[in-house]
Formats: sequence, C-alpha cells, structure tokens
Amino acid sequence: MLAALKKPPRPLLLIVRRRLATESAVNGHSAVQPPLPLPASTKSRPPSHLYPQPRPVDPSTHSNRHPLPKLPPTFGRNQLLPVTDSTRALLESIVAKFNAPIRYAFAYGSGVFEQDGRGKEGEKPPMLDFIFAVTHPEHFHSMNMQQYPAHYPLHARAFGSSYVGRVEDLGPGVWFNAYVPMNGVVIKYGVTSIDNLCNDLLNWRTLYLAGRMHKPLRIIKDDARVRLTQQVNLTSAVRAALLTLPAEFSETQLFETITAISYSGDPRMILPAENRGKVGNIVRKQGPQFKELYQRLVVGLPGTYWPIHQSEIQQDTSARARSFHLRKLPHNLLVRVRERFAERGVGEELMREDENAYWMKLAADEEVLRSVVREEMSRIVRGPATVQTLKGIMTAGIGKSIKYGSAKVGKWWRGS
Repeated sequence: MLAALKKPPRPLLLIVRRRLATESAVNGHSAVQPPLPLPASTKSRPPSHLYPQPRPVDPSTHSNRHPLPKLPPTFGRNQLLPVTDSTRALLESIVAKFNAPIRYAFAYGSGVFEQDGRGKEGEKPPMLDFIFAVTHPEHFHSMNMQQYPAHYPLHARAFGSSYVGRVEDLGPGVWFNAYVPMNGVVIKYGVTSIDNLCNDLLNWRTLYLAGRMHKPLRIIKDDARVRLTQQVNLTSAVRAALLTLPAEFSETQLFETITAISYSGDPRMILPAENRGKVGNIVRKQGPQFKELYQRLVVGLPGTYWPIHQSEIQQDTSARARSFHLRKLPHNLLVRVRERFAERGVGEELMREDENAYWMKLAADEEVLRSVVREEMSRIVRGPATVQTLKGIMTAGIGKSIKYGSAKVGKWWRGS
C-alpha cells in the first residue's frame, strides 16, 4: 500500500486536470480568476513575499511520470493568504534554518492567524505550527537528526531515521516534533511525504492533512503539484459542505461547516483534550481569509449565488444539483457513501443500467444524504486522528506528551 502512495498511477493527474477543466467550463466561469482585493496595508508589499512561486517539477527525478505542466501565474492565488511583514519574516526565517530539503511548507493555527479567545493580556504566545512535505522522509530525518538532535526524543535518536520513518507511516503519515525553541519562539513541525500529502488532498484518505488545509494557512515554500491538488481539496470541501447545508445560508455557516470537517471525528473533541468552541473561535476572527479561499470556488459551481459584497449564499438543492456535487466527492468519501446506500437497497445494478438515474436516486432524499455524508466524514477522521494522538507519545516522548496534553486540557477547560 505504501508503494502505491509513493508512485500514484498516472491517471490520478488526469483526474485532477479533468476536474479543474470541468469547473472552468461551468456557467462560463474561468478557473483562473483575479484574486479578491487585499487590505490596503498589504498592497505595498513585494509580490514575491505575498505570492511565492511554486517549485517546478524536475523531469530528471520523475522519469517514469509525465511532469506537471507549468501552472498559470494566477492559478490558485486564493491559497496565498497575506500575513503581517513581521509574521512573514519570522516564518520564513524559521524554515530557512533547516538544512534538510523541504519541498512544501506551510504554517497554520493561532500563531499565524488570529483566533477568538487568544492574545489576552498576560497570556503566553501560542506555539507556531508547521507542516513540511518532503520527497524522502527518512532522508530528511537523517539529516535533521544530525543538525537538530534535540528535536527528537532519546529513543528516536537511538533507533535512527528508519525507525522514525516507520512510525511516521502509521495512521495519517505524519511525524511531529513539538516544543522546539527556534528564533525566540516555540514551534511544532510535522513531517510527511509529498506523495502522502497529495494523496490525502485528492482522495481524503485520512482527512488529517486535507482537513488542516481546509482552513487558512500561510504557504512558506510552494510546490506546483501541491498547489494543484490543494485547489481540488478546497473545491471538495465546498461540495461536501453544500450537500449538508440548506438552500439559503450565511457565509459564516459555510466556513464553520468546512472547518468542522476535520474536527467531527477527532477523539480530542470528545475527551477533555481540545477547546469545544474551537470551530467558532477560528471562523469569527478569520472570516476575510476564509472568503478569499472559497468565494470564487463557490460561485464557480452550478446553482450557487454569492455576490462578493454579500454574506448570504443561495444554492440549488434539487436532486439534480445535489447529484452533481455528490459524484465529484473525493474517492474515499464517495466509496463510503455508496456503500451506505447499498445497505439501503440502492445497489450497483442501477449504476450499470443507468448512471444518471443511480446518482439521482442517491441524491433524492436530502436528509438521508446529508446525514450519510456527515457520518462518513467523521468516520474517515476518527481512526487516523486516534492513531496520531497515540503516536504523540512515541514522537514527542513522555515529558513533552504530558506538557502538550496539559495544554490541551487547559484549552478544553477554557472552552467549557
């Protein structure tokens, strides 16, 4: 299975291209639209700082694959969210400290974008969260252990990078180093393979990384392949949300629905290990960033109406419109939804006889479809999130795990 993730089949990229081509053809909307106007305070910044250029694919290292075409300069610019100059400089300086090669890097969380309930007087600044996507994780950890041995627990240093790579592969495929002091702040960084990241963005295999990337983040090192698959991931989040929302709803409802996807099955939301009001805290302070991420994607879909100057959204909730969103859900979610409906008597025989009739049948009962989509997204999240929580003891060590767990319990207590 791991080998399959490391070398995705060629049709995978063709699927991405077809999806994006479909979006561009719908209702005359272009897939490449000008970005929303930035706040006045950011217009004077150098474009290179706001819009990092994607790292091109090197054909010499991908001899068995067709290299990705060069992306248009404006493609996916909704993903490139601005931050203050001081924050940008800090994030870039931290990533630049690592000698091991990083293909794609982003920072996320309350240390990058403001969240409600944070930043009170006397409160310690939050830990900065990063994700690094690399080509060869074991090679990265081998180099990183030599440069920063203290980032790893003692047993990880003793067993070496091959052990770290095997543990990383468990669950959602991420290894975290937490409570790391760098450049005067404390950071946590997760390491994953570029193949694992793109697989999750396209197929929602675990929704661990894809779910984090549904929310505002700051790209520090860009990559063309990730930019492409992330655009599919964001569109998938919109489709899933529309299937669970009524005909009329507010932009805040949309943002909260999308944000809740990655928390819906997380065991930390059940245990006293996370702030119960986290979804609302994120959305209340990051509305402009969410709108930049999603507004043009929403209006690019058929049957949706969301003028840029309005906060209310309308959508066509007919069975035909729902079936259009349903059949384009990520593969892992779609397989689960179809299995649930097969249990209810809507079998593959109908699919073979009349494909359109099959999708219309699944979309006919709005309440059932809404319930099934929500439940299956929660089930996708639950297993990998549980494994990653347990992995925290191995990746951080006992001392850091207790410290991290205590901080999470504190957030849960404040949220309650």
